[in-house]
Amino acid sequence: MHAAGQELVLAITGGSGAAVGVRLLEVLAERGDAVHLIISQGAEIVIREETGRAIGDLKALATYYHAPHDMAAPLASGSYVAPNIRAMLVAPCSMKTLAAIASGFADNLIGRAADVILKEGKRLVLVPRESPLHAIHLENLLRLARLGVTIAPPIPPFYQRPTTISEMLDQIVGRILDQAGIHTDLTRRWSGLR
Repeated sequence: MHAAGQELVLAITGGSGAAVGVRLLEVLAERGDAVHLIISQGAEIVIREETGRAIGDLKALATYYHAPHDMAAPLASGSYVAPNIRAMLVAPCSMKTLAAIASGFADNLIGRAADVILKEGKRLVLVPRESPLHAIHLENLLRLARLGVTIAPPIPPFYQRPTTISEMLDQIVGRILDQAGIHTDLTRRWSGLR
């Protein structure tokens, strides 16, 4: 049984960078965190293409799995989210999902859960993976930042001198988890110049 208010939502959308969402799920599962997983249709394709992982294997790592079209899931209601959910991570966050969240357009469970997270005053961390960004992307990012949403692009911390993609990915994931109030040893903490 998990402590009240400590469950997490992890949504993986169809933006490139599926490895970030997959690694977040692995780390949270290793820690024993209660995770509600939502994988968009587009993300299923990207996950298979970019990581070769089976969707069933990812669902098995989560405490709860919710289909993206299941608008009757507990995450669609503030009465469930308020006492149970600590934070929601959307990683990667496609520009389509980002635009939907920014405009309050909740046509699937990812958008609805994010909307509920916002109205209940919980942490929402978006990991946008797009480049370059045009004015509409930037306006949506600004609108969300003004609402208190944390925008955490998966930018490699080169000052830590990662030597492998896995090391770089862990450092990115560690920083994302920091933003959700979860501190791990995945990233080396800055201690000044040596």
